Amino acid sequence: MAIAIKKMETDPEIKGKAYVHWKSWQETYPGIVAQTYLDKLTLEKCEAIACRRTDNIIVAKDGEAVVGFVGYGKCRSDDLQDAGEIFAIYILAEYCGQGVGRRLMREALSQLSACSRIAVWVLKENQRAIRFYERLGYRFDGREETLRLDSPVTEARMILER
Repeated sequence: MAIAIKKMETDPEIKGKAYVHWKSWQETYPGIVAQTYLDKLTLEKCEAIACRRTDNIIVAKDGEAVVGFVGYGKCRSDDLQDAGEIFAIYILAEYCGQGVGRRLMREALSQLSACSRIAVWVLKENQRAIRFYERLGYRFDGREETLRLDSPVTEARMILER
């Protein structure tokens, strides 16, 4: 499998990123996030988000199809000065466990090379994602927030110290 990792640039890549965003939530979060919220997270909503946020997105492509993406940038948390952040990383379920996420993360981290710390927020019930981040060296720092996604869910911050 020849997966290409590249900066998101074209309209088909933006649409592909939106599809991966939508499909990944439908595949990953049943039982973690309220089904009513998942039902409201439509492909059209994900396309609107993808069109608004086109900077700092790297996609993984299998041929012309986008199969994963990562979004990164300056950390949004006031308590972490000069840190970077992984805002989102999603891979279609059929491509999980094949190194696509690791390659996306490696590219995002290279774009954040000036940052000695990289934050990522993860839903506490998403054990697969937590194991992925831990394998890459991320550790929980004790910071948590409750989100209302039609029902409360807790996200926790993990930090990679470089």
